[in-house]
Amino acid sequence: MTELTLAEVARRIDVTPATLRRWVDQEIVPLRDGEWTPAALAHARIVARLRSRGYTLAQIREGSRSGRLAFGYMEELFPSDPPTYTLAEAAEEARLEPALVERIWSALGITHQRIETLTEDDVALLRYIASVLASGFPLVALLQLVRVYGQAIAQIADAEVRLFHLYVHEPLIRDGVPGLEMAEEMEGLARDLLPLASPIMGHLHQRFLQHFIEQDVVGHLELDSDEELDLGRLRVAIGFVDLAGYTRLTEEVGEEHALDLVERFIESVEATLPEEARIVKTIGDAVMIVSSDPAALTEWAVGFQELQTERPLPRIGIHYGSALYRDGDYYGGAVNLAARVGARAAGGEVLVTRDLVEHGGNHLAFRRIGEVRLKGFSHPTELYLAAPKDD
Repeated sequence: MTELTLAEVARRIDVTPATLRRWVDQEIVPLRDGEWTPAALAHARIVARLRSRGYTLAQIREGSRSGRLAFGYMEELFPSDPPTYTLAEAAEEARLEPALVERIWSALGITHQRIETLTEDDVALLRYIASVLASGFPLVALLQLVRVYGQAIAQIADAEVRLFHLYVHEPLIRDGVPGLEMAEEMEGLARDLLPLASPIMGHLHQRFLQHFIEQDVVGHLELDSDEELDLGRLRVAIGFVDLAGYTRLTEEVGEEHALDLVERFIESVEATLPEEARIVKTIGDAVMIVSSDPAALTEWAVGFQELQTERPLPRIGIHYGSALYRDGDYYGGAVNLAARVGARAAGGEVLVTRDLVEHGGNHLAFRRIGEVRLKGFSHPTELYLAAPKDD
């Protein structure tokens, strides 16, 4: 690495040496024993950005003294090559159309401003993508896949940053650790933790991939031989689980206590689901579940309700039908119907549709409630209450 001097740092962050010297003299940029270190360079870069956004030197000085700027020093853990390719040059190098490169980058969640200039690593990624397309993988599927990758990795990175902030950075601030010392301590911890991410994700990806391949094989075997689905559709059992009266509970006990209840509720769902089922997403206190095995999902739901003793009690609605699969999520009338059925259930109940009853197995009792009109559906829906069979 080039020796860090005041002139070199000024050049890297695009300010004048005089400005940089003034920031040091006013203790806005702290130095250790008067030496420019990578941490000090990162701090100066943060100051330059904040100044360009209109923050005053007094505001920045206070943020620096309190340690609230220390997290920005982490940038030094991620050295990257400077952009050397235009979009057109990168597309030509990867043998892809520029418009397609833009679609791929957009699907990954990268903003338009960041694709005007690309690095060697970016071009290497585009070459991989080009080889996948050349092997015959459909473009429509590839775009969905990279969108799922982008959303999942963005969520992981967001969680890593926010959890590090909440459980490492904030405690150091409360303990009054000086800014530069705090930055160096955080950098050391992050440098130790960072190498764990790739092995964990690689291991989990392989395990889950094997699991879902097995589920897909089983799903094809169980599909009726004369049944054909439109391209992009899957026949699955869809369940919605939430806590009855959660909004009222939030008002009564406060948001933090109610959130603790929701976290324990979601953890209990995750811990008890059968192998064939998975959580697609959570929305507040609601959990959306899909399964290739409607009987197993319904048996789980009834058994799950039998374990509940504390209020608010969960309510569960399940439907079996054809859903449109896009970007790792499920859409369409079947999903909406399952959500409406769940909303009609009372706490402690499992409500299901007739389509589910016909595929729900012989281990449960289904008591017909009748036909009801659900919001958003023109025809009445026949609902059943699922319960354990009497011995």
